[in-house]
Amino acid sequence: MDYKAAEHKVKPGQKHYKHVFAVAAYGESPYLDKLLHSLTKQSVPSRIILCTSTPNAYITSLSAKYRIPVYVRHGAHGLKEDWNFAYEQGARFAPLVTIAHQDDLYFPDYTKALLYAFSQYPDMSVFCCRYDTIDAAGNTIEGKSEQVKRYLRILLRDHAHADRSFVKLSALRYGNGIGCPTCTYQTRLCGFPLFQNDYKFVIDWDTLIRLARLPGRFICIEKPLMAYRVHSGAETAAQIENHNREKEETEMFEKLHGRCLSRILMHFYRKAYAAYDTEPKTCQS
Repeated sequence: MDYKAAEHKVKPGQKHYKHVFAVAAYGESPYLDKLLHSLTKQSVPSRIILCTSTPNAYITSLSAKYRIPVYVRHGAHGLKEDWNFAYEQGARFAPLVTIAHQDDLYFPDYTKALLYAFSQYPDMSVFCCRYDTIDAAGNTIEGKSEQVKRYLRILLRDHAHADRSFVKLSALRYGNGIGCPTCTYQTRLCGFPLFQNDYKFVIDWDTLIRLARLPGRFICIEKPLMAYRVHSGAETAAQIENHNREKEETEMFEKLHGRCLSRILMHFYRKAYAAYDTEPKTCQS
C-alpha cells in the first residue's frame, strides 16, 4: 500500500463523517495493532486514519491489515507537529477528532458515548472520560493518578454548567484532571492549530487551559471508555527519567498559582511519578 502524502491545509466540504480517530503513529509500537483492533470494534463505527512522520513497513502492513489509509507528514518528528498534523487530517473528514495514542485501547462504546453527548450538547468543544490503567501486558492495574483526576473533575459532572470557564478550569488548576488520550475535540470551536505551545509533556494541559477560556462546553463522562497503557517504553516514562516532566509541571503551577504555592503542589504531584514503575502491581478482579 502506497503512502498518501497529505497536506496540512484543511479542505472544506469533505466532512462525510461525524467522528474520526486520527491515530498518531510513531516508529514501530508493539501496541499499535491492539489499538487499531479496538477502534475497528466500536459499537458505532467511526472513520479511522493513520498519521505518521516515520513511515515504515510495519505501519504499512497494519494499514493494509485493517484497510486504514496512511497520511505522512514530511519533516522531522516532533510531538506538537505530529499531533497537529493528525488533528488537521482528521478535521478533513469529521467535525469531531480524537487523536488516538498508539499505546492505548478504546472500549467498544467510546464513539457511542461521544456522539450521544454531542447530540445533547452541540456546543461541546472537548469530550473526555474516565479511563482504566493497564500495564504492558494489558492487565488492569491500580491507577492512582486517575483516582486523583476524578476528584479534580467533580465540577465537570454538572454538564449544564460545563460551558463556564471557571467550571472547565476547575479540572485543570491543581493538576491536569483530564486524560489526554480520552479527549475528542470539536474542530469548529477548538480551531487551528490545536497545539500552540512547545512543551513536551504538558502540551495537552496547557492546550486544555487555553480551550477552557474559549467558548464551548467540556463534557466529561465518568465511565471508563478507554484504557491508558503504562509501560517503561512510554514517552511519559522518558519525560520523568530526564526530569522534563517535573520542570514543565512546575512551570505550569507557577503560571497558575505563583512560585510559593507551586512548590507545595509539586511536593504532592511528584508522588504520581511512581505510577511508572516498570513492574506495577496488578489489580485482582
